[in-house]
Formats: sequence, C-alpha cells, structure tokens
Amino acid sequence: MAFDVLKPGLSTTIQDLGRPGYFHLGIPEGGAMDRFALRVANMLVGNDEGAAGLEAVFMGPELRFTTDTLVAVTGAEMPILVDGAPREGWSAFMVRAGQVLSFGFLKAGARICIAFAGGIDTPPALGSRSTYPIGGLGGLDGRALAAGDVVPVAQGGTLERSLDRGLIPRMEAPVPLRVLPGLYWHRLTPAAQDRFFADDWTVAPEADRMGYRFRGGHPMEFVARAQPFGAGSDPSNIVDGCYSYGSIQVPGGQEPIVLHRDAVSGGGYFTLGAVISADMDLIGQLQPNTKVRFVQVSMDEALAARHARTAALDKIRAELCR
Repeated sequence: MAFDVLKPGLSTTIQDLGRPGYFHLGIPEGGAMDRFALRVANMLVGNDEGAAGLEAVFMGPELRFTTDTLVAVTGAEMPILVDGAPREGWSAFMVRAGQVLSFGFLKAGARICIAFAGGIDTPPALGSRSTYPIGGLGGLDGRALAAGDVVPVAQGGTLERSLDRGLIPRMEAPVPLRVLPGLYWHRLTPAAQDRFFADDWTVAPEADRMGYRFRGGHPMEFVARAQPFGAGSDPSNIVDGCYSYGSIQVPGGQEPIVLHRDAVSGGGYFTLGAVISADMDLIGQLQPNTKVRFVQVSMDEALAARHARTAALDKIRAELCR
C-alpha cells in the first residue's frame, strides 16, 4: 500500500509521537506538534496512537492513492476533499484506489494531522519515523515531502466512523497559555514578573517546529548583578544551561520564545519558566498574529491540567471503542 505525492503542501512531514531518550545528546524528542490531534487521528483509523502520519502546516498536500485506504484528518480546520467531494474532519473515511485527497484553504488553527490505517511504513531512525530536518533523521531522507514521492503505508482496517463533535478541542480568544515559573524566574524584577503575565502578547511570524516567538509585551527588567564568568554581558545571558521542552527563553529580554518539538536542548539564554505540557499542543495550532495571554500556575495546577488532558483522551478512547 502507498500513496503518491502530487503536491506536497507546506512543510508536510512524516511525524509520530517522537524519539524520546536522546535529549542529552542534543537530539530533541520531535514528533507531532499537536500530539492530541495525531493520537485521535490514529484512534479513528484503528492504529496504535503512536503510528506515523503526516503533519501539514497552513496548506494541505494533494495525495493520490494506489490502494483503498482508510484516512482520518484532525487538528486545524481545513476543508477535506476526495476527488473534489467534501469529507468531514475528525472522522475516518475511505479513499479508493486512484482517488485524490486534497484540501481547501485553512479556516482555523495551523496544522492538520493525517492518519492512514496501518500507519506510514518508512524506516524508523532512533526508534521513530518522525522527521527531524535539521538532523536529517526520520521521514523520507530526513526531509519534508516533495512532489513525486511515494510513501509506503502498512495494511490497516476499513471501519468508517466519526468522533462526537463535543469531544473536539476548542480554542479560546485570546488564547491562555499556562506557565510554571522556573529556575531563572528570580532574575526578573517583581515588576517585570507581574507585567509578563499582565501583558497581551501576539504570535510573531517566527513560529515553527523549533519554537514560537511572541511580541507586544514590555521588555524584561533584570535584577542587577555582576555577570558570572562565561555568561556574556547581556543580563539575559547565563552560563549555558539545559532547556526543558516548553521552556521560555527571552534573548536580550525583548521577545519570549517558547521552545517546541525540534528545539535545542540547551544554551546561554535564561529561561523564565515553561509552558505546561497540557498547553503545548495548543501552541502548535497558533497562527501568526494570534493574541495570547500567559497565565501563571502552580505545580499542582500544572499536574491537574495534565490529568484533565489525559482524561479527555480516555473519554475519546472509550467513545471509539464502543
């Protein structure tokens, strides 16, 4: 089983749930930017939740199928077409041999996930099929899809079904992003700490798999200190430290950058904290110019949010297993 790539869309890559275990070597976990959407797409077509599918940004691909294949599309709101006829998102539908799957113009969100019954069957790299372009790992030769590619798919099921609309995540406006202050939070003055959470921020055009930059708030003010040896002269510099997934670095104290799936594992900028894991999928669906607010939470609140996210997935699993 396979499909032919007629048009690749924009930055369309093969992604699964990533390759954990190599961060200490500088290789990020990677994987789908919206893990929730990929998990649900795989559930809909009867796959293991970690099976490899496609992630497309802003513009979907055009794919021609060589065999009958069960497909599901989740994530951003983007019209889905099979030979020009509309299909429903967050549902599993058959695409027959010779038919073409394509997409209309993006309406909301940023990324779609496309799952195929059986899963994409490219060779894994370090235990994952996820594409990491900077390292040339996974996917098709470590790169985004291109016209003319033939993508292999394993044999899968044929059961068509839809997800209850009430279980599909909704996005608030402005988008709240919950933040747990971190190791270097004390480097900011109390006034700067308050302003960070009071300010309105906007997603900048520099938003990709490595990180999302935000603009519009006040520049950071730092507690005065003598810079330690090796930290550089700017107060936002530190002696190199580790970056967790979701860390918020602020180069020059000007514009926060939330580090995402393909980000580096460490560097010389201070990090004021991290966006909690429950909200990282949400960042992957933000378009440039989207308004957001950062919201301070405690560790207990962050863990409760993770529990709620897990419960939402459990509810979907129960719905689809009936």
